[in-house]
Amino acid sequence: MEEDKEEWEGKVFISEHFSRLPPLSTTPCVVEDRGNASPLAIRSTTYCVPCDGQTTLLSRLPLGALVTPFMSQNAGELPVPLCKDTDCVSGCCWCGASMCSVMSWQDCGQRFYCPFCGKLSEVSWQQYQHTTGPEGVRIDKDKRPELSLGSYETFQSEKGEPAALLLAIDVSISALRGGHLEFVTQQIHTLLASLQREEGHPLSDVRVGLITYDSRIHLYDLSPDLSRPHMLVVTETEDLQLPVREGLLVSLKDCSESIDSVLQLIPQFTADCDSSGVSIQLPVRAGLAVLQGLKCPGKLLIFHSAALIETGNTNSSSGFFGANKPKTIFQPSEQAILLAKECVCQGCGVHMFILSQHDVGGAWPGHIPYLTGGALHTYSYLQGELDRERFSSDLKRVLQRDTGYKAELRMFVSKDLRVSGCYGLFVPGPSPGHVTMATVDEKTTVAVDLAHTRALDEARGAAVQVVLSYSSQTGQRRTRVHTLTLRCSRHLQDTFRNYQAQTLLTFYCKKMYCAVLERPLQELREELQTDVTEALASYRKHCCSSSVSAGQLVLPQFLRALPVYVNSLRKSEVLLPGLRSSVHQRLQQRCQVLGLDARSTVRHFYPQLLPVPRSADGSKPPNPEEALRCTAASLEPGGLYLIHAPFSLLLWVGSQVPACTLAELFNTSCFSSLHSGETKLPPLETPLSISVRSLIDTLDSEAPCARKLLVVKQGDTCEEALQRHLVEDKSPNGGASYADFLYHLHVNSVRLLQ
Repeated sequence: MEEDKEEWEGKVFISEHFSRLPPLSTTPCVVEDRGNASPLAIRSTTYCVPCDGQTTLLSRLPLGALVTPFMSQNAGELPVPLCKDTDCVSGCCWCGASMCSVMSWQDCGQRFYCPFCGKLSEVSWQQYQHTTGPEGVRIDKDKRPELSLGSYETFQSEKGEPAALLLAIDVSISALRGGHLEFVTQQIHTLLASLQREEGHPLSDVRVGLITYDSRIHLYDLSPDLSRPHMLVVTETEDLQLPVREGLLVSLKDCSESIDSVLQLIPQFTADCDSSGVSIQLPVRAGLAVLQGLKCPGKLLIFHSAALIETGNTNSSSGFFGANKPKTIFQPSEQAILLAKECVCQGCGVHMFILSQHDVGGAWPGHIPYLTGGALHTYSYLQGELDRERFSSDLKRVLQRDTGYKAELRMFVSKDLRVSGCYGLFVPGPSPGHVTMATVDEKTTVAVDLAHTRALDEARGAAVQVVLSYSSQTGQRRTRVHTLTLRCSRHLQDTFRNYQAQTLLTFYCKKMYCAVLERPLQELREELQTDVTEALASYRKHCCSSSVSAGQLVLPQFLRALPVYVNSLRKSEVLLPGLRSSVHQRLQQRCQVLGLDARSTVRHFYPQLLPVPRSADGSKPPNPEEALRCTAASLEPGGLYLIHAPFSLLLWVGSQVPACTLAELFNTSCFSSLHSGETKLPPLETPLSISVRSLIDTLDSEAPCARKLLVVKQGDTCEEALQRHLVEDKSPNGGASYADFLYHLHVNSVRLLQ
């Protein structure tokens, strides 16, 4: 990783036809589009595709791609060009692939050849331009993004219904007695007020609706024509029929006073009915019914405080520890899947804020949120300042995150390839090459598995196209197109040298975390080890000289980190169950990690271990570029270390840290009196405190959700939380250390060749 950063520092990666190996996903780099999609949008497992399926099987490594269609671009890059769909040259009339730079022109520009289906399509006379040169390039190529760039976006002139924001607040007995409703409603009010003031912001004129619920549903007519909001109470919730009317969703600028009055009254509600049987699916069904009745997509934010109860045929978690039946816990119930499918059809993304103690008995409420592009956020009654700060930050991120609604993802590949699988957070459909999602954002990443149907043409190469159709916040229907072309080779050595370990880790993670729904965990761990072992043996046999000794471990340059990554994946909480994590925590981690892009996935399985300089003068602030190996051997008793992963942030304090350093950072000079656990650094005006807090703010901005800082003292009982992140060491759950795993890989790969 350090070598890759040094190589690309200050340089621009030019993404040309037949893309070469890009910088690693963890390397920040400016990408210039010259006919091929950015690796931020499509990252292939290998950038030299084997010409035939037999060579792919021989490599023992997967052929596929990571797709992040709604990706956010790096600073300094040109935005993806946006043009009207009728102004662009139409794509293939046979397979439906969009126009791109891979299409080859014939008959002076009257027809073009589609590499995705192998057929010729006519060009309408309105879109015709003649071609020049021996390669048959249209004369208007440089003026049209669809002909010259790897990524572009089109929009339709007619608009649909804009996306709405629907808030559902639990007002059951437990919520009213919890003492946190006033804080929740105050935060909602503050955030809506800030949105309203931001002129030009896509959410400043969003339509907003409000629902409260216990064992009943309370709707609010917020029409500006009314003197005050009207409450509509629905008591029959089994076969939910809501009196849907326009006043349930009103533009924020027209209903701010009405919403404020309701939010002020909610903490003063009186619980006048038994709410012990509040189902978590009730507010989802109610919010979905409102969006369906008014025919618009949107975000549904649910603030739930009641106990989580099992309803219907919800699967029990009792079979989790049986290695042959992991699906009894990982699989959502049929009821949850059906409700998630309805949300996907409507473009309803569910974000759930669980304000109670969520993992003490009961069902896990996260299946529907994650299957609709939303997320599950958990807090313990918002009693502490840290939980309240995290709640405010999460709420703000959810509302302000750029989102596409009612998304359809279609994938096209060269006619001699096919899409054999697709893995990620979505409800699977009949075709792996066509995925529908309720919402999509910049982190939404899926892994696509490819397979040969016939031998590829080495001269034409291989092509992958991803077409994302979605509705914007304002209701405009847009289509974003990414196309990647790759070299082909008949030589296995070329294929091996164009694989990257980080891409393979992300691909394996998504594939294995989806497979836990159906297959035993032990079988998946063994499959990972077998694949890597056979890949090492294949490289040794077919790509190395005979002078390599039996004791020498041989790996291609960009696959040297693969064993440590795969070992970390094998002993993760999802694939290696232990008694130290609750079932809810494992379910949560599986969905959280499945939703990450390549860079964040690498950070999850190999966190950054950053040494914090002890100098009080602050002349040398902490530098994220100076990360250490994730092993206990990197930790010195006289040092301070930050451990940064997407969902956790730890500060390890050695027992021999000087008293002056402790005073500079923690305002205490005694190690024994230092508080260990979740905390917040005191806002001291010392150079060391300022630099460390600045680094934490920078790391938090990269994280997908708000995190609490965990201070871990050397020798303290909470050091186990640190051990889970030292992935090169033996896991607390019993997973092998990196050195042991590497030894077994090497021995077994050599044994295969004997």
